[in-house]
Amino acid sequence: ILTGWVGVLIIWLVKKDQSRFIDFHGREALNFMISFFLYAIGLVVVAMVVGVVTLGFGMFIIFPVFIILGITQLVLEIMACLAANRGEWYRYPMTIRFIPD
Repeated sequence: ILTGWVGVLIIWLVKKDQSRFIDFHGREALNFMISFFLYAIGLVVVAMVVGVVTLGFGMFIIFPVFIILGITQLVLEIMACLAANRGEWYRYPMTIRFIPD
């Protein structure tokens, strides 16, 4: 959670050959972070269009969506951390599988 995608990438690249469990969770975390990055980019594009069309007033609607997206990402990352700590195989919801199994 604190290191972002760089920390996940480093740990996954170093430890993926040692454990199938770490390989799975590292791949899942990277896919999740890439997916949410793309969702954020899409939201920025929508925000720009809405901002131009509504002369900025639409940002009162779009800005809370940014906050909800960030909170959702944090909650899902915490849920994945807790599941991995319990030894469970956790699949993130809303994730595009860029790095296949």
